Amino acid sequence: MEGLTSLKVPFQAFSSSSRPRSWITSTQVNVSRRNPFFTFSVRAQVESTEGSATIAATSAESVVEALKVKEWEVGMFQDEVAASQGIRIRRRPPTGPPLHYVGPFEFRLQNEGNTPRNILEEIVWNKDVEVSQLKERKPLISLKKDLENAPPVRDFIGALRAAHERTRLPGLIAEVKKASPSRGVLRENFDPVEIAQAYERGGAACLSVLTDQKYFKGSFENLELIRKAGVKCPLLCKEFIIDAWQLYYARIKGADAVLLIAAVLPDLDIKYMIKICKILGLAALVEVHDEKEFDRVLGIEGIELIGINNRNLETFEVDIANTKKLLEGERGKIVRERNIIMVGESGLFTPNDIAYVQEAGVKAVLVGESIVKQNDPRKGITNLFGKDISLS
Repeated sequence: MEGLTSLKVPFQAFSSSSRPRSWITSTQVNVSRRNPFFTFSVRAQVESTEGSATIAATSAESVVEALKVKEWEVGMFQDEVAASQGIRIRRRPPTGPPLHYVGPFEFRLQNEGNTPRNILEEIVWNKDVEVSQLKERKPLISLKKDLENAPPVRDFIGALRAAHERTRLPGLIAEVKKASPSRGVLRENFDPVEIAQAYERGGAACLSVLTDQKYFKGSFENLELIRKAGVKCPLLCKEFIIDAWQLYYARIKGADAVLLIAAVLPDLDIKYMIKICKILGLAALVEVHDEKEFDRVLGIEGIELIGINNRNLETFEVDIANTKKLLEGERGKIVRERNIIMVGESGLFTPNDIAYVQEAGVKAVLVGESIVKQNDPRKGITNLFGKDISLS
């Protein structure tokens, strides 16, 4: 198995008037934990007595329920793996097993804590539902066909390196963002194409486009509009990715890069998604927040771009000293040896902030709030760097 993304067990509900596939007739469903991924067996059982015959027949509804049990158990195992790697963000609410499930006693005690622990976990839970619905409407096989008509991929990493060499300052990933959960609406007069064009004129190497609608008031339509408007800057799809399906979706919408969050994704998922990104030509910006996440990501082959988010996921407090702390010592040495581009994220508002993270070792910065709120985002970029970094 290449990644935990493949663990999610899809199931199709049967209508009450339809009959399940022929291999299910009279059955009894057993769920076992004989191996980490659990086994699912369907065993025919017919019992008869002298006076009457009792057939243990499983209805279509019970088959669906059995599959839900299987999916729930796999989800539990997925969260156990994530927790073992220090990941505190649960993929979905621990709502407990479906009704009538008879399993290990400790499983039945885990039906608590159905309130998200923080805003990131809330976003991930909502994203899980959203992606499941999108996959039903647009299966992966359909996305793969649409790849033929996707716009060409631009070199996201190459653009950052070129900007750094040209300006001797961190390459700018300017964020097209209307709102955030912590700050609310950042810009009422929000025209994504106009903002993207202003960023490009101001010297941005790449753009980050928020596509989450519920919490950031973004959309994939914004991503497509910017791409079709002729903006030459490579585009990062700023989405909360939890499923490889989203990588294909981002690519057909015009993305050149995607964000993978180590606080959400276990190592196997990151490895698997990195492989898919390489196949699709996408750059992957892998985001970390602390030492443990950084160490995990440095242990994964094929990483070229790592972002350090200076925002604490639990409190939402921002401290740019986090970048310096994570890049000190052995980690910084590994980054330099592998020629990994480090990206500073969050809390960057002044030339002094830029100078601080650059000295710590970053070669690119991802900035949204401090420039998107300006009447003229191009001037906002100049103010951020303390000089004009545009090509003109």
